[in-house]
Amino acid sequence: MKIGIIGSGNIGGSLGKHWTQAGHEVIFSSRHPEELKSLVTEAGKNATAKSITETFEANADVYLLAMPFKAVDKIAELYAGEYANSVILDATNPYPERDGDMAQNVRDANYNASEYTAMKYNTARTGKAFNTIKASYLKNYASRTQDKLAIPFAAQDEHSKKIIKELIEDIGFDSVYVGNLSDTKIMDPEQDIYGISVSKSELLDKIYTLKAN
Repeated sequence: MKIGIIGSGNIGGSLGKHWTQAGHEVIFSSRHPEELKSLVTEAGKNATAKSITETFEANADVYLLAMPFKAVDKIAELYAGEYANSVILDATNPYPERDGDMAQNVRDANYNASEYTAMKYNTARTGKAFNTIKASYLKNYASRTQDKLAIPFAAQDEHSKKIIKELIEDIGFDSVYVGNLSDTKIMDPEQDIYGISVSKSELLDKIYTLKAN
């Protein structure tokens, strides 16, 4: 798959490197792509760096959103014609102390953060993953063949579900399907499975208990 990464920090950088090693084509993006040379070198031959505009113009199969949540609106508006029919993989989190009032408004609303993203990117197929795991765990616990950590995810439809499941499992994590986007409140900051890095069986037990109560 061709994957465009919007936000090449700890989460986006680690995922991009893992995915190139798994054989995917990765485009790291930045307003200053020349500053990503060392990241591209680490990632290897399947990686390139482009501007954000060039990345959206590349017609990727998947766009990973790994930038601050406050950029969700602007990115959605600027590139609405470019990501239509792609999968938007949302790894963002609304932190009011960083992202301001818009993040607080989303956290106070009667919808969750992934539903907000899906509303903004409504011509794409939106899924949620990689927002609950600590950056250090994502970097250091990939590519395992045993004692794998589980990544919870949600998806808008069967196509995005299949793609996101594959992208999780290709890099040595177990995938745990939480449900559709309306079920992702438990993945948001300060909620039940945010920040938890456990095995698949432990995560499934946790989710089952939450749904039973």
